[in-house]
Amino acid sequence: MNSEFFSPIGKITQINGKCISLVGNDIDTDRIIPARFLKCVSFESLGKSVFEDDRENLKGRHPFDLEKNKNASILIVNSNFGCGSSREHAPQALMRWGIKAIIGESFAEIFYSNCIAIGIPCFTLPTKSIQDIQKYNDNKSLFLEIDLKTSLAKAEDLNFQLDIKESSKRMFLSGEWDATSTLLENENLIENKCNDLPYLEFNSYLL
Repeated sequence: MNSEFFSPIGKITQINGKCISLVGNDIDTDRIIPARFLKCVSFESLGKSVFEDDRENLKGRHPFDLEKNKNASILIVNSNFGCGSSREHAPQALMRWGIKAIIGESFAEIFYSNCIAIGIPCFTLPTKSIQDIQKYNDNKSLFLEIDLKTSLAKAEDLNFQLDIKESSKRMFLSGEWDATSTLLENENLIENKCNDLPYLEFNSYLL
């Protein structure tokens, strides 16, 4: 788990970070964050409980417990990642552990949407490319620089052309994924619209 957590805000154009590999298809949200942690009042404490049951079973050998993966921020996964129940706690737990982006073969649709909503880009690559990255990362720590504009991921001796939905890319580059920041940036437009409506009175303290 990363020592400090910073929630993403506004435009996201570049993501740099160390990779952490999690091998296996159909890793569902119940494994990402077990159901007993859904009773939390806020998401703040979820990072330390991500993959809690899997980590307990592996007794310190889970990728999220290995010293070499400390401060990793780019998660490499296989197919249908995030399947199962549509709990928004799963991407929240990953983000609070320190994950800033996920690269995989494929994602469950609702999980993908929940990631986009909190500022975690999800990229896809063919199976062979994912396996090559995971194998490389097992033998040598992999640090990637991801350019959202070009969807290009660069490493010291590896380059990958990532795939991401054009609509998702546009939201990250423009900052539209972050509804709160978009609202604050357009305070003047909101005030003008309120002034045009006789039944509304603008109050900046609401923004």
